[in-house]
Amino acid sequence: MTAATEPIDVALIGGGIMSATLGALLKQLQPDWSIRVYEALNDVAQESSNPWNNAGTGHSALCELNYTPQKPDGSIDITSAVKVNEQFQVSRQFWSFLVDEGALPEPDRFINSTPHMSFVWGRDNVEYLRKRHEALEGHPLFAGMEFSDDPDVIAGWAPALMVGRPKGQPIAATHILAGTDVDFGALTRNLFSYLTANGVELALGHHVTGLRRGRDRTWTVSMKRGATGELIDVRARFVFVGAGGGALNLLQKSGIPEIRGFGGFPVSGEFLRTDDPAVVAKHQAKVYGKASVGAPPMSVPHLDTRVVDGSASLMFGPYAGFSPKFLKSGSYLDLFRSIRLHNLYPMIRVALSNVDLLKYLIGQLAASKRSKFDALREYMPDADPKDWYRITAGQRVQVIKRDKEKGGVLQFGTEVVTAQDGSIAGLLGASPGASTAVPIMLTVLERCFPDKKSEWSGKLREMIPTIGEHLAADEAKAAATMGATAQALHIHA
Repeated sequence: MTAATEPIDVALIGGGIMSATLGALLKQLQPDWSIRVYEALNDVAQESSNPWNNAGTGHSALCELNYTPQKPDGSIDITSAVKVNEQFQVSRQFWSFLVDEGALPEPDRFINSTPHMSFVWGRDNVEYLRKRHEALEGHPLFAGMEFSDDPDVIAGWAPALMVGRPKGQPIAATHILAGTDVDFGALTRNLFSYLTANGVELALGHHVTGLRRGRDRTWTVSMKRGATGELIDVRARFVFVGAGGGALNLLQKSGIPEIRGFGGFPVSGEFLRTDDPAVVAKHQAKVYGKASVGAPPMSVPHLDTRVVDGSASLMFGPYAGFSPKFLKSGSYLDLFRSIRLHNLYPMIRVALSNVDLLKYLIGQLAASKRSKFDALREYMPDADPKDWYRITAGQRVQVIKRDKEKGGVLQFGTEVVTAQDGSIAGLLGASPGASTAVPIMLTVLERCFPDKKSEWSGKLREMIPTIGEHLAADEAKAAATMGATAQALHIHA
């Protein structure tokens, strides 16, 4: 057993976008702190941050219909859409700052302009989309969004949606040029390159097996080095658990009371993908539709242009599945190992109250290859099976948490869990995750380092000019901020 006697300042567990983002923030705010990153795999960005493992939309609620539900009175609730969009603007500001500082490379290495569209068919859905557009079009964060139910206009936006489509079918779409495609794998790798060039130690192949708190408030991080099997203990004053689906298990091992009542529901899946240049050239947009009844928000069908490592592809899905693994590289025992007395009742209550979700997952598991391809043809009617192949998506672990009224609820989103003394924090959950990494990590800083608030405020304002403000409340500031970041990142305003 190798043990370090002097504690380091910060231990980041997990080599994904969250640890990379928190590390970059801390390196800017406190360059003298010692920071180490521990990743179980032999490279960074291999789980949820991998561009083919779900991450990559650049969630800004421009096209994702699950952020704008229809209320019982028929009106559209845009609250979540505004919140997600504001969060994405915060991420863009930080990335812009790092590009200007030379900490990130040319922005087209990780972000590219890609129109975002919503597309529906059926009279009720057309009316819903019309109302959604009316609710958003006057909002400063959604300026430039267009609506049409004219097949010719929609064909001009995205020809592949219309070729071979039955005439007379009621359809509608919204279109906005300000959308982006983000390669979070490339962004993560570039952030770690910046960190390691500035003194941060990145330990790959180090599997963290335990966390225990000492009387002096420091944490002992126990791990196994994969190459040699050597057992290592490292002490740290602050620990962040950004291990994706592995975060729940590690936070449970830490013993902090704040993790009590939390459980996880893993969802796997797959996509159809094509790299054929002739097919890819037919469609240059991210197109989101409506989820099936009972489907979780993360399963909303979408036909995406993806730019990964500079090459364009198309991806359609996701097709939901189930695996008890919490990570793509995890164990089939992950779900069962996560069950505790304190989260058993919330998990049972969630199972009993989400019958539609269970039926949906069973239906997806039983779906044939043909029916899955037919789902693609609802968006791209002339798609040819020979041009497409299946890829396995990453694992997502939806948060289950205690609820006073319902006993337990399934939460679609992310949850920051922090110890009362601020010495450890972790992130649970999934979408919109990566796109909102910066505001999520700002929440970690606020909760865990309250004594640094005044000292860091000036630098934070330099990195994120609108920090603490609501862009939605100031049209002029929203336009100026989005225009400035668009210019810095070389994307459409």
